[in-house]
Amino acid sequence: MFIISKLAIALISPLGSALFGGLLALILGFAGRNRLALGLGVLSLAWLWAWSLPVASHSIRGYLENQHPAVNASAMPEAGAIVVLGGGTSPLSYGEPYPNLGAASDREWHGARLYQAGKAPLLILNGGHDPQYRATSSAEAMRWFISELGVPDSAMLLEERSRNTTQNAGFTADILASRGINRILLVTSALHMSRSKALFEAQGLEVIPAATDHEIRDLPAWRYWLPNTDALDGSSRAIKEIVGRLVGR
Repeated sequence: MFIISKLAIALISPLGSALFGGLLALILGFAGRNRLALGLGVLSLAWLWAWSLPVASHSIRGYLENQHPAVNASAMPEAGAIVVLGGGTSPLSYGEPYPNLGAASDREWHGARLYQAGKAPLLILNGGHDPQYRATSSAEAMRWFISELGVPDSAMLLEERSRNTTQNAGFTADILASRGINRILLVTSALHMSRSKALFEAQGLEVIPAATDHEIRDLPAWRYWLPNTDALDGSSRAIKEIVGRLVGR
């Protein structure tokens, strides 16, 4: 199911759906359906081009991120635990001495900020790994980094079994239940927050969003109309979140 879900995500992305449309256009062309093949080929190219434009990418990402604006750690309410979702720090590969910070490593920074602001006495770090390719879990890599930010190991619990957000929520709920905790501060990227919050609330938890890693930044007007790979990647991730939320419902 994990592999199937990854294939489905790839297919619904603008790049995946455009490539699939292009493949169908080639098949139709070889079958002699030239007009239909041309129309489908043009439509696939236009779809890919549209989602590569910052104006489209910023619109769909902004729709998600604006639901959870940035809030200073000192202004957040208190909770029983701070739950930090993985994805910001890569698990260690075999032979690698240190974990690598990714674009979403703001999650770890913000979890540490909330702890140091006294908002909860405990951090729960989420994320498993494939032992065939990685020497440590995502949660363990996060622990290394967060400990460097001054959070004691005694204040961190690792949830190392999950491979996706649905499992994050289920396994974390078990940990929280064993400690009698129901109210959490949930830390993840703003783009990812709406779907994550819904999944954790489905476990019966009271969830206070602590969104970070906001991506949308103002650009010169002319740059909104120049396609680029960053915009395409952002569009793909936003579509994944929206589709995932709809499927979850």
